[in-house]
Amino acid sequence: MKFYITTPIYYVNDKPHVGHAYTTIAADVLARYHRMLGHDVFFVTGTDENSQKNVEAAKKAGEADLTKYLDQMSATWQSTWDSLGITNNAFIRTTEERHVKAVEKFWKASFENGDIYEGQYEGLYCVGCESYKTEDDLVDGKCPLHKREPDRLSEKNYFFRLTKYREALLKLIDEHPEFVQPTSRRNEIRSYIDKFMTDVSISRETVKCGIPVPGDDSQRIYVWFDALINYLTAVGYGSDEAMFAKYWPADVHLVGKDIIKFHCALWPAMLLSAGLPLPTRVFANGFFTINGDKISKSLGNAIDPIELAQNFGNDVLRYFLLREIKYGEDGDFALARMEQRYDSDLASELGNLLSRVITMAEKFCDGKVPERADGFLAGAWPAYQLAMEEVRFLDALEVTWKLVRESNQFIDQQAPWKLAKLGEQKMIDQTMYVLLETLRHIAWMLLPFMPETAEKMLAQLGLETPKEFTQSAESAWVWGGLEPGHVLQKSDPLFPRRP
Repeated sequence: MKFYITTPIYYVNDKPHVGHAYTTIAADVLARYHRMLGHDVFFVTGTDENSQKNVEAAKKAGEADLTKYLDQMSATWQSTWDSLGITNNAFIRTTEERHVKAVEKFWKASFENGDIYEGQYEGLYCVGCESYKTEDDLVDGKCPLHKREPDRLSEKNYFFRLTKYREALLKLIDEHPEFVQPTSRRNEIRSYIDKFMTDVSISRETVKCGIPVPGDDSQRIYVWFDALINYLTAVGYGSDEAMFAKYWPADVHLVGKDIIKFHCALWPAMLLSAGLPLPTRVFANGFFTINGDKISKSLGNAIDPIELAQNFGNDVLRYFLLREIKYGEDGDFALARMEQRYDSDLASELGNLLSRVITMAEKFCDGKVPERADGFLAGAWPAYQLAMEEVRFLDALEVTWKLVRESNQFIDQQAPWKLAKLGEQKMIDQTMYVLLETLRHIAWMLLPFMPETAEKMLAQLGLETPKEFTQSAESAWVWGGLEPGHVLQKSDPLFPRRP
């Protein structure tokens, strides 16, 4: 079974901040989860380079050679994801020749279907959003996102007959409620399609960067029309039809809520126009703030995810972002909360649990796994799996932490040190097996979220990580996988106390 997942492709007018990392890490968690299930995963991220924003950024940086600027910045984004342990299969750049060819092919398919026509556009255009605005979109005459007055443009453009697909889009959303998630975003996009959607300009006469309109070099293809097609390019559209047939349609696009109109209205209409299958699901996360303020260059509050990872570790960053903020809703990042999560959830609960259990097993069971005994996993895996399928990361982690807390409580209830004084070795063995085997299951649940931590946990349980993680999920999730007599390997604390 295949699973194709994408992030948005990011503008290269600045380096990545923790908000970008949030969406990319979420995609990586889903990719790792589906690999855990044995699926053939294709995970794509990349950079959106045919944008006026990037031209302005290059000028501001004093770089006269736009191509050189794009190469440098795209490399920065790629190296950032590599540093954060992101396991994408491909990295797409919209300046690549394969993408140019894919866009040209797509344009011609839509044009031949009668969905592209010439017209005159007059209206307000926000460079920050790379989109036209109506007066109703503005607050005090300014774009609410970029706090600047839009430019008034008048030019000849090519238009896409978006309104032709109004009824088809409404039917899609009504018959397939899973297409737009979460529900709050679905209601929003349905209202837009039903009441406000108009045909959209898909070329620019005054913009000099970007892909030329096939047959008309005086026009450049609108950046969003071009950018959305990256999801096709990355899996072989126009270059590798066998690959395209294998992976398309996408199973899930992860996007920010500010770009759902493009992904949930324009994009499916474009695909219908070109005669291509639609993605299964578009999942929008909320806005990301820093200590209550929007991430902004002017405020200077953007946080470098690499610096965070260097300070706390990749796994801690991944855990905090997906445990602290309910995916799909707005969230806030605060360094103090990250410190608290580290101390309470990770050091005091998970790290302490592993240390206590391995220490007691060494003391009371000669450092070996005792005979099998029944545990308390009932319902944990089905709840975890359902949460992951529905992109409820917080709930999946809650299932995992319920086991962590129940294990710590179980230690206090059973009190192996008291059982040892009473000579109750059989009860000690049963208690220790339950705890050790539960830790193995916790490690598997953490594998998509905290891969390095999961491997360290299994190493202390004396398991060979590659071998353990190559077995099927169906096999690994069965109780009793930890073999009696297995030698444990106590090591350093998972989460040492921070100074």
